[in-house]
Amino acid sequence: MKYTKLILILLNALIITSCTQPQPTVQTVHTDVEDATVLIEENSTLTQMTIEITEVVTETTSPTETPAFTPTPDTRMLPEDWKKWSVNPQISGTVMDIFLHGQELGRNPNAFSKIGDCQNVKEAFLGFFDRQVVYLAENQQHLQETIDNFSGYFNRDGFAVKGGLNAPSSLNPLMADPVACQPDENPLMCEVRNNNPAYAFVSFELWYEGRSAENYETYLRQVLDYLISQGIVPILLTKADNTEGDDSINYTIAKLAYEYDIPMVNWWYTAHTLPNNGMDPERNDDFHISSTAWTERSYDALETLDAVWRTVRDLQ
Repeated sequence: MKYTKLILILLNALIITSCTQPQPTVQTVHTDVEDATVLIEENSTLTQMTIEITEVVTETTSPTETPAFTPTPDTRMLPEDWKKWSVNPQISGTVMDIFLHGQELGRNPNAFSKIGDCQNVKEAFLGFFDRQVVYLAENQQHLQETIDNFSGYFNRDGFAVKGGLNAPSSLNPLMADPVACQPDENPLMCEVRNNNPAYAFVSFELWYEGRSAENYETYLRQVLDYLISQGIVPILLTKADNTEGDDSINYTIAKLAYEYDIPMVNWWYTAHTLPNNGMDPERNDDFHISSTAWTERSYDALETLDAVWRTVRDLQ
């Protein structure tokens, strides 16, 4: 087929070059892989032309190769090493994507919510940043700008934080405030609608009968999925206690923080630098943390909120 096409092209060229002469009559066309003979009669004179085909070179154009990009190495510690994670995380591009989605939905970039149990009510978590002038060490002076920016949200409980609220309860409409929430809203949905935050601290520590790490993960995942779908940056916190006995809840928290690529305050790490590992010695129930621990935990959370806010604030 290649040789036939070549011969036809040559024939066309011959015909074109002799177009001023009488119309030629093609008598015979012989094609062969090694040799081709074309007989053309012009003005009753037989002209024999022998075309020696010695080689047909077909150029193959190599497709343009796509440059090989080396992906950025994932240098994060694995969830299995969560006890070695830093207290305050680095902020990822995923956080920026969530934030920008929230801005498209009209989220308030200067508002945050607290989602969780009694460890997160305003008396124990963050509230004093609104209630009083706080002392900031020299290396904490930058936090004052963050305190000022989020003024009014520290000493607020909202509709998805209260004693006894665990992860399943936050998704149950029966647990929602009957006055502030709509009939079909659960506490989480109600809080998002009323407060319209761009960020949310998420911390469910309360032990309840039958809770397993798998069960905990199922419900916490639903909370995270909802917040992210609403353009709200979740900020997780590990817990100081180990009521389950094998640290599986903290591991689950770290696993989801790693999977979703969202911030996690490793409060467990700080707690274990405090007397009694941060536990309240008076209650001695291995669950409630001390008033000193309240303060430390609040500062850890503020540091992470500051890092998130400074990362995304210019993206609006």
